[in-house]
Amino acid sequence: MERQQPLSGAGISTDSGIPDYRGPNGVWRQDPGAERLVTYGPYMADPEIRRRSWRMRLDGQALSAGPNVAHRAIAAYERTSGNPLRVITQNVDGLHQDAGVTARKVLELHGSARSVVCTSCHARSSMAEALDRVRAGDDDPACRTCGGILKSATVMFGQRLDPVVLGRAMSIAKATEVFVVVGSSLQVQPAASLAGIAVEHGARLVIVNAEPTPYDSVADEVVREPIGTALPALLDRLR
Repeated sequence: MERQQPLSGAGISTDSGIPDYRGPNGVWRQDPGAERLVTYGPYMADPEIRRRSWRMRLDGQALSAGPNVAHRAIAAYERTSGNPLRVITQNVDGLHQDAGVTARKVLELHGSARSVVCTSCHARSSMAEALDRVRAGDDDPACRTCGGILKSATVMFGQRLDPVVLGRAMSIAKATEVFVVVGSSLQVQPAASLAGIAVEHGARLVIVNAEPTPYDSVADEVVREPIGTALPALLDRLR
């Protein structure tokens, strides 16, 4: 049995209505200033940035989106292929789990947008509850436990990845036999380096992404077709 390891990025969720960041229609190209709303320094220093960030989440589609055919194809592969599978994702939308991938087999490198965390006491609560407070008029909700600044339980730009989570991801990349990158520009480090680590340890690298990536030259296969059709076909070949 071959050990399969998908690394998914924002591109896998665009068919669910969640825009990516760096693609042709990505969030940063449409509104370059939006990056400050998810950058730790400005978020912590500027209440107006926080208010805009909460409004962005209130108007966003991540919490209402559902898994698409690509997410479901990975879930079906886990159920039926008989091959060991772990999913490392740069996404924070929880759609792999919604599609049916066993939760313990999904490693969320950048955290989860379905929770919030206090930056002072580290208490966690649900994003849905925080957004209810925003809808009710609390445009910069504070921690109910200590009054500290709340943020999404995601890794913002300017924050380091959890070293334990990153270490697990690196171990998985070293052990995999086929490393499949789906919908990632492979530009954000250290997550992008997992592709190189897998190759260095003998894995076959397959990249399914609309735009070129820095790792295309070392990939065994690069697929430019739409993810919704390309990924199910690729996983059928890998069974």
